[in-house]
Amino acid sequence: MKVRLPALITGIIAVQVVCAAVFLVDVMRDVATSGGPDWSLLPEALASLALLTGIGFETVVLMHLMRRKASLERSVGLASSALQGVIENHFDEWKLTVSERDVAALMVKGLSIAEIAGVRGSAEGTVKAHLNAIYRKANARNRAEVLSLIMDTLIDKPLLGPPVEMDSRRTAT
Repeated sequence: MKVRLPALITGIIAVQVVCAAVFLVDVMRDVATSGGPDWSLLPEALASLALLTGIGFETVVLMHLMRRKASLERSVGLASSALQGVIENHFDEWKLTVSERDVAALMVKGLSIAEIAGVRGSAEGTVKAHLNAIYRKANARNRAEVLSLIMDTLIDKPLLGPPVEMDSRRTAT
């Protein structure tokens, strides 16, 4: 069973809220029954206020983390779409057939010839023939050169926005 962290933290915060409410009600009841301010209740009252402050802090941090996670997921989605676009542009440029595109996509994902044949339900010889056609059309000798052509495009043109400038206090190694 996989527990989602935000749900778990929300549950913990809810328990803390209940505990804080119990403590505050107890302090107020003790003040009411004592007939006035009782300095011996000060530590309990301060502890209750500290617990409420902690709850507020945890809530703010949790909301910030959830917004950050959503932002990162959007960025990954955009980067994935952009990468897919770069790959598809190369396939178009190389004028790959539908079968060759299928084999090339599986190759880019890192599948072996046997794995590609298994996924496509074809013979390994057929996959090898498609790979040879892909290499020829891409003007490459092997899988590594095909991937290198794609990576060169990514390095020359960033996927998202302008390049990030390095902090002037840091040096490149």
